[in-house]
Amino acid sequence: MDNTSFVSEFLLLEFSSIRQLQILHFLLFLVLYLTVVSGNLLIILTVALDHNLQTPMYFFLMNLAIQDLGSVSAILPKSMANSFRDTRQISYSGCVAQVFAFVFFVGSDFFLLTVMAYDRYVAICHPLQYEMLMNKQTCKTMVAGVWITGIVYGALHTGGTFTVPFCSNIVNQFYCEIPHLLKLACSDSFLVEVVVLVVSAITELGCFVFIFVTYLLIISTILKIPSAQGRHKAFSTCLPHLTVFSLFIFTGWFAYLRSPSNTPSNLDLILTLIYTFIPPMMNPVIYSIRNKEIKVALEKLAISVCSVLKAYVTSSLR
Repeated sequence: MDNTSFVSEFLLLEFSSIRQLQILHFLLFLVLYLTVVSGNLLIILTVALDHNLQTPMYFFLMNLAIQDLGSVSAILPKSMANSFRDTRQISYSGCVAQVFAFVFFVGSDFFLLTVMAYDRYVAICHPLQYEMLMNKQTCKTMVAGVWITGIVYGALHTGGTFTVPFCSNIVNQFYCEIPHLLKLACSDSFLVEVVVLVVSAITELGCFVFIFVTYLLIISTILKIPSAQGRHKAFSTCLPHLTVFSLFIFTGWFAYLRSPSNTPSNLDLILTLIYTFIPPMMNPVIYSIRNKEIKVALEKLAISVCSVLKAYVTSSLR
């Protein structure tokens, strides 16, 4: 195939041609997907329903959970459906939609983590001005800017990828991943996406430098706190964000900066699974495991759900 007009569908990577292993892959991905969905949905519901969590930090956390949920949902259901139905096909339009959705949510995730770093900076370095600088309207504007930037980010990458003619439709990945799609491009016609990637790399580097400098200022301020308890409390509020950001940036960059192989590779597959599954799965755990407010709110939510179910069962028995 020497032109995109002949590409009506792409063939995604098949984990196995053995039916039993395909079902096993489906079940494993289903368990992982439900784990990610349940963890992030719990964060979203807990923050949305608990009045004690109506603060900028938890507002940003709720949006982060939505983005993690979106990024996983953009790619896993199609892969599971293909394994269950013993097929490899994804339509051209479906591939376009998958690339846009995944890049949109992942890009928004990255930009939101940058905003969350600024929130921690204001909270620790300028605590007396926190309510004024991080008021409700400002937080909403920041989050709206993150989502809009994510849309632009996704549209640029999607446009840059699919303006090129493809010489093959066999994608050596279990979803439509940009580096693997560019491997299918004819000659050097993918220069548009290369320009987009360079601009994106500069933008991401700028965000990375901003977060790095922000944490230098935060750590400098924390070290000036006289009491050890105060220093520990201040640092503990930053640790979840720092852990999530490190996990996100290093898995993502390590996966995308490598050169994808021309043939299916176990290393490629493992790296892809790490950066697509691990951050969305671990984020709820990281933010909940040492956060007393989240734990208390989750307990309240569990009690409320149990009370509703008990009342429903009692009324049904009558």
